[in-house]
Amino acid sequence: MGVLSSSVSITQYRVEGGIESEFMETVTDALKNNAIREIDNEPDEKSVGWTCFQSPFKPDFEGSSFMYGTHLIFSLRIDKKSIPSKVVDKQVKMAIAKRLEQSEREALHRNEKSEIKDEVLRRLYMRVPATPNMYDLIWDYEKKILWFFSNQKAANEELETLFSKSFKLSLIRMFPYTAALLTSGLADTQKDQLEKLSPTTFYRGSHA
Repeated sequence: MGVLSSSVSITQYRVEGGIESEFMETVTDALKNNAIREIDNEPDEKSVGWTCFQSPFKPDFEGSSFMYGTHLIFSLRIDKKSIPSKVVDKQVKMAIAKRLEQSEREALHRNEKSEIKDEVLRRLYMRVPATPNMYDLIWDYEKKILWFFSNQKAANEELETLFSKSFKLSLIRMFPYTAALLTSGLADTQKDQLEKLSPTTFYRGSHA
């Protein structure tokens, strides 16, 4: 999901920690070192990495092209291959039948069947192109706030993992509770009271 989409879903994060020196050089190197890796014609099922907001299929992080004032704009790209289970099942059964015929046996060991399935999957993944998904993000590095344009659980988890790996910084999702605890300027006693609060369940009453 992108910044320029007609409708968007956004997750707000607080960025914990800081980059001590040579901020732009450190960020640029981190983006380059963790850029998306193409897996078409490769046996991999999934690839996750950073890419450019303006040219997502040709990542180029030279010249601070992702910097707009105090904001950094780039994208998380997740490429994934999908093979229907019935296709896999068919190919595995055909490969097992061929192995039995060649070996003149009536059955294969479990390990042999597992090896055959792994080889079938490897061969199929080599032939299947990956489907790309892009998720834009805006990072205000001065205010330590990041907006990620997705609420999908899997995408958010990939972002949190890759961000920590790339920049050695942590992301904290800003729910109402964390927003109140971290950004509202509460005193210690007020934070203690907040931590003791429990959620209230609301029920819709029936109309007479």
